[in-house]
Amino acid sequence: MSAPVPTALPMVVPAQDLPARVRIHEVGARDGLQNEKAIVPTEVKAEFVHRLADAGLTTIEATSFVHPEWVPQLADAEALFPLIQDIGSRPHLPVLVPNERGLDRALALGARRVAVFASATESFAKANLNRTVDDALAMFEPVVTRAKAGRAHVRGYLSMCFGDPWEGAVPVHQVVRVAKALMDMGCDELSLGDTIGVATPGHVQTLLAELNEEGVPTNAIGVHFHDTYGQALSNTLAALQHGVTTVDASAGGLGGCPYAKSATGNLATEDLVWMLQGLGIETGVDLGRLTATSAWMAQQLGRPSPSRTVRALSHQEQ
Repeated sequence: MSAPVPTALPMVVPAQDLPARVRIHEVGARDGLQNEKAIVPTEVKAEFVHRLADAGLTTIEATSFVHPEWVPQLADAEALFPLIQDIGSRPHLPVLVPNERGLDRALALGARRVAVFASATESFAKANLNRTVDDALAMFEPVVTRAKAGRAHVRGYLSMCFGDPWEGAVPVHQVVRVAKALMDMGCDELSLGDTIGVATPGHVQTLLAELNEEGVPTNAIGVHFHDTYGQALSNTLAALQHGVTTVDASAGGLGGCPYAKSATGNLATEDLVWMLQGLGIETGVDLGRLTATSAWMAQQLGRPSPSRTVRALSHQEQ
């Protein structure tokens, strides 16, 4: 049963120079669940994806084809993917692949959208991939080339774009160099990750402007904010003002990063949808259904949802 949304709320008051529509790249089933201490049953993950699709999300990141020892929470990728393919062509179901072996596993199951994940800093590249930044890029190049040859859509994730727990502030030019390398090797889109949640709006707009100057178009960029310091929505608004129309978010605010302990939850999809609805920006998402889905998943995990919107609407349902 969908959670009721208060009548006429949020009040729609559009702002100037914002996109008419935003595509939400839902990461809860992958980025959200990969940081859970307990292993979530495959059948629960499959139902989660189906519920997210029923709520109107058109891009749902399903899982990651990494070695089971790296991320044991997602070791069931081969078992999960066949359970969610009956959703059909809508929504898209992208998956993460770290190398050619991961790509082979994903393509064998019919995946048509894949993502590689690089780092803007040497410290995180070492922690996450046990490689230097440049060695990781070299590893990804044949993955992207083969995926594109097979007509798959490729997303390039770039972590630590705004700050690093070991290195501190990350120079904008350093981020731009790695971002451009990902695009030059053939990625269709780029997701800028604020992995530890330290970005602020001016920093966001400066990075976006520098990427544009180096030839990375705004329509190829998505943003991925964590809410460690409560800045995820303000940073998202700054990106929208720049023209970004793809925003990563996680149902219920699930997530973190197993390789960066200071990374807390992702921007909650419900909080994002509430803001976008108030601005009159279309998403195609049914907020009531989405809230009910996140409340259901919170029950499966045995704890309250960190999303403020989920808590507010769930409270009104009681």
